[in-house]
Amino acid sequence: MLNFKEARLEKLAVHYVGNLADSEGMNLSQNLVDVDNEVKSVLKTFFLKSFKEQGLYTFHHETDLNLNEAFHYAKTVFSNPESLLLQSINLARHLYECSSHPMIKSGELYVAYFSDCVINGEVTEVLGLFKSENRETYLKVFPANGSFEVQKSEGISINKLDKGCLIFNTEKETGYRVAVIDNTNKNNEAQYWKNKFLKVKPNEDSYYVTQNYLALCKEFAEEAFPEADKVDKIDLVNNSISYFSRNDSFNIKSFEEEVMQEPEIIEKFQKYKNSFKEEENVPVFDEFEISKPALKQSKRYIRSVIKLDKNFHVYVHGNRQNIIRGFDEQTGLNTYTLYFKEES
Repeated sequence: MLNFKEARLEKLAVHYVGNLADSEGMNLSQNLVDVDNEVKSVLKTFFLKSFKEQGLYTFHHETDLNLNEAFHYAKTVFSNPESLLLQSINLARHLYECSSHPMIKSGELYVAYFSDCVINGEVTEVLGLFKSENRETYLKVFPANGSFEVQKSEGISINKLDKGCLIFNTEKETGYRVAVIDNTNKNNEAQYWKNKFLKVKPNEDSYYVTQNYLALCKEFAEEAFPEADKVDKIDLVNNSISYFSRNDSFNIKSFEEEVMQEPEIIEKFQKYKNSFKEEENVPVFDEFEISKPALKQSKRYIRSVIKLDKNFHVYVHGNRQNIIRGFDEQTGLNTYTLYFKEES
């Protein structure tokens, strides 16, 4: 759990980082930014409010963790906070070298040092790296000469952070704990923030494991039964979600008995689980603590809906026995028969 209620912004450096492919260059600050308490409060909201319950990451490197640039610079700041400006310049240069795709936008890089942040009950320092890439148009209205003037202005919205990461000063030996946000692009060029600049991988905690298992269940229902009734697929996914909702911990035996039920389905699931583990290269455990935030997040992307041509959407939330698929020979059309007690 992340808590920033008492967090304080102690130091801040800002640099401009352009696109390397377009030779846009950089504009590196020579001093830290000095802001008053009112602006600090606004910046704290801008930087931190987008980070909620989410999966955490850790820094990694193929050969030596200390060769991960972002990890190395963060470690230096935590050991000597007075080095923030110098390390922020190093981070800006590193980001510029990673901005080689022509579609990567230029923008400001903010490097902020926070105290009194909380992660899983532990109070610690945080090094925040944030990048603003998009500008919005604002209107400025003010009285003038007995009337009002309206002017256009370009600025950064504090309600949406484009890119950001929080590096928590905990568990240094395994690559710290890192929260990451990327709200701009989901295309390959956007992956530079997470994969090239930060070089992070998911932390294998209960959030990550729960999220992976729900993805496994959804894909199993879709791929293992390509010819199955759509309602049966939805029912399997709904039953999986129901199991995760009513239990605090996962056990493969109880899951198979309550959700899969039939021996042939259980056997198919076991085979699919093993192939999923190998192909996706993710851990799939037989026992683990269920993360309710991960369940809530995953449910947003699981839609229990049957789309019928362009006319109807049927949402199925349970009671599989009350919806039956059929075929009408007179019209040559497929049918669904629904049984219910009341309509609202």
